[in-house]
Amino acid sequence: MSSVEEFRTEVRGWLRDNLAGEFAALRGRGGPGREHEAFAERLAWERHMAAAGWTCVGWPKEYGGRGATLEEQVAFHEEYALADAPAHVNHIGEQLLGPTLIAFGTPEQRERFLPRIVAVEELWCQGYSEPDAGSDLANVRTRAELDGEEWVVTGQKIWTSLAHASDWCFVVARTEPGSTRHHGLSYLLVPLDQPGVEVRPITQLTGTSEFNEVFFDGARTAASNIVGAPGDGWKIAMATLGFERGVSTLGQQVGFRRELASVVELAKRNGAAEDPLIRDRIIQARIGLEAIRGNALRMLSGVAAGAPGPEASIGKIFWATWHRELGELAMEVRGAGGMLAAGEPYELDDVQRLFLFSRADTVYAGSNEIQRTIIAERVLGLPKEERP
Repeated sequence: MSSVEEFRTEVRGWLRDNLAGEFAALRGRGGPGREHEAFAERLAWERHMAAAGWTCVGWPKEYGGRGATLEEQVAFHEEYALADAPAHVNHIGEQLLGPTLIAFGTPEQRERFLPRIVAVEELWCQGYSEPDAGSDLANVRTRAELDGEEWVVTGQKIWTSLAHASDWCFVVARTEPGSTRHHGLSYLLVPLDQPGVEVRPITQLTGTSEFNEVFFDGARTAASNIVGAPGDGWKIAMATLGFERGVSTLGQQVGFRRELASVVELAKRNGAAEDPLIRDRIIQARIGLEAIRGNALRMLSGVAAGAPGPEASIGKIFWATWHRELGELAMEVRGAGGMLAAGEPYELDDVQRLFLFSRADTVYAGSNEIQRTIIAERVLGLPKEERP
């Protein structure tokens, strides 16, 4: 048995033994459109994982991780998804900020923040998008000025996932007055529990509030809480996005496979599978899922070789479009009854939630339009489109 197979067996056994007792009911809880489910219990579960050394498995050992290889990380995320373990509450700290601080942070920043991420003692959110700077992140207007030993932050962020449950936010802000686009931006670590910060949940189509508006009105953070130098914000923000599309995407695809299987079972039960057009769409969805996995593995091979390519942008377009179309297919299979909710209180079933939330997939984390522009200009070398 190879070391990766041994690691996979260890992960599978630990999850089997520990997703039991008080944690047994957490299987399948949480996730997109369902982040409100059993949040306190999922936090307790993740702290239980931390105590056993199963958080941040890919981080170097000197920063509290297991130093798992890329193949072992893939195995971990796949086994976690196969066990139907609950959705992570610490994803943004573990998968985005932590690797960013390991790559760009100061020794003092690593010492202050990384242990608390590993232990799931502090939760993080991502302060990127704004009302006029969504996928066009370079249009950021939130500003920060240095006042003695503190940065003073003023502006608004939107679509901030889990800000209402977070302790800190990493914020891209304009620190050079008069700068435009990618220039003059900085990457700041800002505590949310302070005067001058207001978090307003946004009610989504699903009736839940995973996303938030965050208003900064003279909020403060220590001068030392800047990652990199002033003006390095764009470079570091892009590095964070690169970490976002890492090994955890393989676990995401296990969830996609489970959703597709449930659609197939529904089609068999209600007779929709007798429709040749439905059968054809199911087959196309199955083929698409294999293509998504193949592209993800190709992307990870590039990362392992130290030269990530365009697969991240290609993969984002592919899986987001595929998942949105799966939601549409699920509603077709469900039939006209899918247009009716279960009554008061407003509750959605799995098909309805899949359909409604997947509408956002092609918008968040870089819209399809922006990803196509990136591929056209930076990969294919096509002329840049005119911008105002």
